Amino acid sequence: MSTADLGPLVIARRSGSEPIRAKGETMGRLSEFWSWACSDLANNTMRGVLAEYRVAMALGAATGTRTEWDTVDIRTPEQWRVEVKSAAYLQSWAQSQLSEISFSIASASGWDAQTGTSSADVLRRSDVYVFCLLHHQDKQTLDPLDLDQWTFYVLPTRVLDERCPSQKTIRLSSLQSLAPVETDFPGLHKAVARCAEGTR
Repeated sequence: MSTADLGPLVIARRSGSEPIRAKGETMGRLSEFWSWACSDLANNTMRGVLAEYRVAMALGAATGTRTEWDTVDIRTPEQWRVEVKSAAYLQSWAQSQLSEISFSIASASGWDAQTGTSSADVLRRSDVYVFCLLHHQDKQTLDPLDLDQWTFYVLPTRVLDERCPSQKTIRLSSLQSLAPVETDFPGLHKAVARCAEGTR
């Protein structure tokens, strides 16, 4: 097998109707797998993916498919590079109290999915960070699909580089002290544009 045969897969967007097959017979549908694997939208992993999708929707960048190991979470039509982080007060599991809110802001080495190589440079590669807080605090009515239960904080990456150069996490109070643009979902595109274009 040549290395040309081992290049990146071209990932087509799926509909959910695709069959799961065995010996030519349909054993189920992809949508059934999605329902089984992805219904818990309050756990850290799926909430984070959902947050990325919501931001991509707001920025007009949700038409393709998600790249798991890209150097940034979202690349917009305007060529803005956006990193998305999420946090929530409520979790899927039983809690004795609300979770404390903190977000990861750690620098990282870069991975290029097209070449299968990584960069030794450890840095933040985005232009903008979007911190997505599922702020709802009533577990009985929690619905991560309800965008009114979310608050978004948008900050130019350069502010983190200047004020928190080696910091790996940031608490909500510390983030707010950096004067991010706070917005609801309808205002998210405008907030990202302000930060990406330096008009914040």
